[in-house]
Amino acid sequence: MALLSDLINLNLSESTEKIIAEYIWVGGSGMDIRSKAKTLPGPVSDSQKLPKWNYDGSSTGQAPGEDSEVILYPQAIFKDPFRRGNNILVMCDAYTPAGEPIPTNKRHNAAKIFSHPDVVAEEPWYGIEQEYTLLQKDTKWPLGWPLGGYPGPQGPYYCGIGADKAFGRDIVDSHYKACLYAGINISGINGEVMPGQWEFQVGPAVGISAGDELWVARYLLERITEIAGVVLSFDPKPIQGDWNGAGAHTNYSTKSMRKDGGYEVIKKAVEKLKLRHKEHIAAYGEGNERRLTGRHETADINTFSWGVANRGASVRVGRDTEKHGKGYFEDRRPASNMDPYVVTSMIAETTILWKP
Repeated sequence: MALLSDLINLNLSESTEKIIAEYIWVGGSGMDIRSKAKTLPGPVSDSQKLPKWNYDGSSTGQAPGEDSEVILYPQAIFKDPFRRGNNILVMCDAYTPAGEPIPTNKRHNAAKIFSHPDVVAEEPWYGIEQEYTLLQKDTKWPLGWPLGGYPGPQGPYYCGIGADKAFGRDIVDSHYKACLYAGINISGINGEVMPGQWEFQVGPAVGISAGDELWVARYLLERITEIAGVVLSFDPKPIQGDWNGAGAHTNYSTKSMRKDGGYEVIKKAVEKLKLRHKEHIAAYGEGNERRLTGRHETADINTFSWGVANRGASVRVGRDTEKHGKGYFEDRRPASNMDPYVVTSMIAETTILWKP
């Protein structure tokens, strides 16, 4: 008699050309990832050849009940590490039946910015450091923490090894490999400063693909923690007190910054970011004021600062960038629950298109 695991692992290519496409989109809260599956007649490698689909927007907080149909537009394809074979994951954005982007569709505006000729010419590269916290399912307390109590103070946990320092490595490593399988440019992982907290990095990725890849990487992590019976949190300050928060530091460069003399271009870009600090902060994630306190490797939310190798600044420039006179910089302000479409496009818009 077949076991459930046998059926889950069935290789469809042995009996049919049909494939399963998992359509993924961002729900009404801006952080809830939704998905549903569709059978297609055969393999597809071009997202523009995929059929549009619809869903009940009244059940995701994205449409009224009397006019609830929302249309999914396929935008990017990834290999499916869960079903494998020719099955795919499809990152979508959402529109009204009339073809207008719904208010929670942040990809649409980002795509307009990234398709601007001046932005295209600069080839903006991103590397996003996504921090997150693993929580015990029934108590919503961080993984590895004593029930209702606290572990020893921060210090041994960052990049730590050992049963009393690293909690959830099987989840983290499974996610790492799933991202590589899917075709996401995941460049690394590490344990973070607070126990039960981890980080993965997506990039280098160019333009709109940075947002697509980070959202699908989040989807994969949500699915893997679901399998493991662990709750995933992107709260920027999951535990109050003397504990590090969770951010999504965004590393950024343009073609001009990567060329000789790029350091001067970086300094001008950072000055533009300073002038629009309040606008960026408003778009960099909910609850970020609980994280950006000026402590725990953060700058104060109300004050813009930058420096070389300074992890307490709003923007950090690396030593190598200073030394070589070209390279990239790191915007350390975005919270772990930021929308990558918003943050990446806003940085490009401010530094390339905006005229003070």
